[in-house]
Amino acid sequence: MASTLGVLEALLRNPGAIATKLEVKQLLKALLKRPGAITSASEAKQLHAQILKHNPSSPLYTSTAICVYSNFKLLNQSLLLFKTLQSPPSLAYKSIIKCYAVNGRFVESLASFVDMRASGNTPDHSVFPSVLKACAFLLDLRLGEAVHGCIIRLGMDVHLITGNALINMYAKLQTDSSVKKVFETMTTRDIISWNTVIAGNAQNGLHEDALAMVREMGGAGLKPDIFTLSAILPIFAQYVDVDKGREIHGYVIRYGFDKDLYVASSLINMYSRCARVEDSIRVFKITRQRDTISWNSVIAGCVQNGMFDEGLRLFRQMLKDNVIPGSVSFSSIMPACAHLTTLNLGKQLHGYIMRCGFDDNVFISSSLVDMYAKCGHIRTAGWIFGGIKGRDMVSWTAMIMGCALHGYAEDAISLFEQMKLEGIRPNHVAITAILTACSHAGMIDEGRRYFDRMTEEYGIRPGLEHYAAMADLYSRKGKLNDAYQLISTMTTPTGTIWSLLLSACRVHKNVDLAEKVASKIFEVDPENIGARVLLSNIYANDGRWKEAAKVRMTMRNMGIRKNPACSWIEVKNKIHTFIADDKSHPLHDEINIALCELQEKMELAGYVADTSEVLHDVDDEQKKYLLYGHSERRAIAFGIMSTPAGTTIRVIKNIRICVDCHTAIKLISKIVGREIVVRDNSRFHHFRDGECSCGEYW
Repeated sequence: MASTLGVLEALLRNPGAIATKLEVKQLLKALLKRPGAITSASEAKQLHAQILKHNPSSPLYTSTAICVYSNFKLLNQSLLLFKTLQSPPSLAYKSIIKCYAVNGRFVESLASFVDMRASGNTPDHSVFPSVLKACAFLLDLRLGEAVHGCIIRLGMDVHLITGNALINMYAKLQTDSSVKKVFETMTTRDIISWNTVIAGNAQNGLHEDALAMVREMGGAGLKPDIFTLSAILPIFAQYVDVDKGREIHGYVIRYGFDKDLYVASSLINMYSRCARVEDSIRVFKITRQRDTISWNSVIAGCVQNGMFDEGLRLFRQMLKDNVIPGSVSFSSIMPACAHLTTLNLGKQLHGYIMRCGFDDNVFISSSLVDMYAKCGHIRTAGWIFGGIKGRDMVSWTAMIMGCALHGYAEDAISLFEQMKLEGIRPNHVAITAILTACSHAGMIDEGRRYFDRMTEEYGIRPGLEHYAAMADLYSRKGKLNDAYQLISTMTTPTGTIWSLLLSACRVHKNVDLAEKVASKIFEVDPENIGARVLLSNIYANDGRWKEAAKVRMTMRNMGIRKNPACSWIEVKNKIHTFIADDKSHPLHDEINIALCELQEKMELAGYVADTSEVLHDVDDEQKKYLLYGHSERRAIAFGIMSTPAGTTIRVIKNIRICVDCHTAIKLISKIVGREIVVRDNSRFHHFRDGECSCGEYW
């Protein structure tokens, strides 16, 4: 063998050299025993050239060349040679079956296996991994079972490689009983056998079985390796069992598996799902070699846990480190742009997505629809949605919810009905979106119809989000008692859903019901800051200053503070945040001057401040001053100062926009001749020419 390989090395060093017929014959025999001696596609082609010089019609020589080509996934070359054989021998069939499978041509791989059997050639254990892989990929259990029967008849079911391939196929086809049966009948098992069963159980939701198998594996004298750990770490993420995850992390470090990139990515994912983002970032930082998967894991972890700024920072760092983002990278980061409403960054990412050729990816396009809708560009969202081929539930729901948030309820309903006509059955998210659309437009009859039919027509039991949307619909319409009755029918209503009704009590000035609702909230969530602030404001609005002060005192005694109302605006790729009467902005004085000028023009246009919105026991002049300093007005003034005439101003506010600011912004839009888009905690308001898209309903 050594001398034969020496001949091979000499030939490969000097492609022009010609071996003797005997040398080539010996060489081919050696390669049949050790095909890995050929280490590259170019070497395979040189070997083929030597074959052609001596005996190009020899089935043995041709089959050997096919075998070598198949090792390098060279399907076209393998097929050209295979077609020259009138009666392909077993080696040629085995090689072409494998080559089809490794190139993802699973139907052809199975067809070649059928031809092999029909030709009278008997397959051996090296054929079945490719054939069983094809059955698994094509989700063809019936054919997989037929191949299994063939394996048993040939007496190859006891072979280790074949047994492992059978376990893998049944696991991917989620036939757990067959996985167990094959595993138990195997006379010889290796770490691959155990890992395949463990991974199959984990992926099919049989978490306890997977963990039990890990313990059994230890009893059989085998230690978990990197593949075992990568299979079981997601289980602890599902259980949100960070303590067990830490134990495994300790094992990983003790045995040096922390250097493995796949294990590191699994740890990052586990900590992120357990809401331990700091730990996931720590693991990421000490990972020496990072690939797209590890970057995606840490970025997705940040975004999913609300650390949007950190997610964006890591994404930028990923680009600086010359790591090429994939489709998962963009899908992970787009929600951060949507939440932070960083429109300019979102547009840059959109351009990058188009350059990378990912714009035809349904999931990424759906993320773009969501991002543009939440950044106030509902027309752009609609344009992207219209170009999506093969729209799925995610893309339909993103567009329906976008229309809902912008107050285009009729468009949302039309899309919902069109989605059903195209054969897509609504899920719970789509129902939430359509109920939200009805809520924002006051379409109470339509909302009731969708809510009442969701169980009967779509098989969906109402969840918290559906009750919340209906309670919001009743509350906005002033049907506070109906909202109260609806929430009372829930098994365990949360403080959040009661707070929707409490907010409506403030708008509709129903103090008695507000007190009743507040007591419900404090029963289930005594530290609910928003509810206590709302109750205090309701008392203040009714002139009951003592009760309002008492609520505030209770908050101080409990050590809880109100989160300040704030607004932010993106100008020249930078986010500027404003808080009422905050003097920290470097252009504070210029902003005040701009506000004064706007105030004068507004008053000339007939503006009269609605001081009922100021819930402080001060005189009317002081109340006017407090309104004048609201955060959204400061953000709008800064936007007008900092952008060219005619540019749309886009502002985000963390709480509901007040009635007085709503009136003021309508006037400002007419005075400055600009569209002003404000997104509060409920919906979008498009102010243009003195009017608002909400139609005074918000």
